[in-house]
Amino acid sequence: MEILWVLMALVMLGFVLLQISRRRRGAVGLVEPGHPDAADPANYGFAREEELDIRMPGPDEDLLDVLDLVQRTQDYRGAQQLLAGTEAKGERRWQRVQAFAGAASLELRQRPGGVGETPGGQWLRVWRAEAPKDAGGAAVHAEFLVQQAWRTATPGSDDFRIIMEEAKAACGEAALLAPGDPVPYIVELSVARGLGYPREEFEQLWLKILDRAPNHMGAHLAALQYWCEKWHGSRELAYSFAEAAAARAPRGSLLAAMPLFAVFEHLPEVNLVSGFYQSEVVTKAVHGALHAVHSADRDDPMQAHVRHLLVFFLVRGERWAEAMNQLMVIDGHVGALPWTLSSDPAAEFAVYRALAVAGYEANGGSPATLPH
Repeated sequence: MEILWVLMALVMLGFVLLQISRRRRGAVGLVEPGHPDAADPANYGFAREEELDIRMPGPDEDLLDVLDLVQRTQDYRGAQQLLAGTEAKGERRWQRVQAFAGAASLELRQRPGGVGETPGGQWLRVWRAEAPKDAGGAAVHAEFLVQQAWRTATPGSDDFRIIMEEAKAACGEAALLAPGDPVPYIVELSVARGLGYPREEFEQLWLKILDRAPNHMGAHLAALQYWCEKWHGSRELAYSFAEAAAARAPRGSLLAAMPLFAVFEHLPEVNLVSGFYQSEVVTKAVHGALHAVHSADRDDPMQAHVRHLLVFFLVRGERWAEAMNQLMVIDGHVGALPWTLSSDPAAEFAVYRALAVAGYEANGGSPATLPH
């Protein structure tokens, strides 16, 4: 029994040392990259940590301008006009719906309202009241309810189920207002995960999305969650879904990066094997994602999502130059996986960026040798 306790203590000590090592030496293994604090990311033109934008994975100046206007004036009409002019079946509309809903949810969290006080996010309530037939407002409201459920209630609780049922009804209303729009059904994918739709019901929902936008990357990422082991599927089902999406991806589609997201969703919680990130399954998924971003349209708004996840895996795999190449494209915005899983996304991103810079320079790199 004493031996067992000693072994457990050694494992925990190894885990603590690994976490320190991540921040002070970079990934454990092949090279000794110098201390991250000795390398200055500013030499590469990277933004300071306090300047990193946690709202979006990449630039969308039209959205940010409208968000600022709506929140400053509490007038929803700018958001209404922007969504009305955004292609219904494109990735950007889905991202903008998420952003408006997230802004309203955050406002409500910061200002819940009280006696004589107006709660935050009032502009969304006014939007729904004054324009009940507006498809954009209906989609934002449905996504707002979904985000409220995940942020304010415990999955499986009565409160969570009540909010999710309300969100499901809101998705149905939004779908009726815009029959060809996949967004209401994409929103419902999160409802399906939260309420635990039977697989037959989930697959019927998924077919509605495929009929409208078969190559929608955001929809595939949302659907992947349902198939993951921590929800209603398994590692095998998630990998199968991701690999099937990659296999049927048309030329230039970011769906080729789906296996990397499946790998991320099933990372071991405690990994003491430094070679895991150079393993065949990870290497194959990384190569698929690299191919996807190199061949996709530079204006594809989902590019940033893939590149952020690539930074995580490339740094962990000690592929410093490739990580730096990705950072040169995405630096400045950190509203994407894996950083958003942290309570401080900007700080988490800054740690990996510093590790990339340190590893790059320890292996002979410099600002002069990095392609721009």
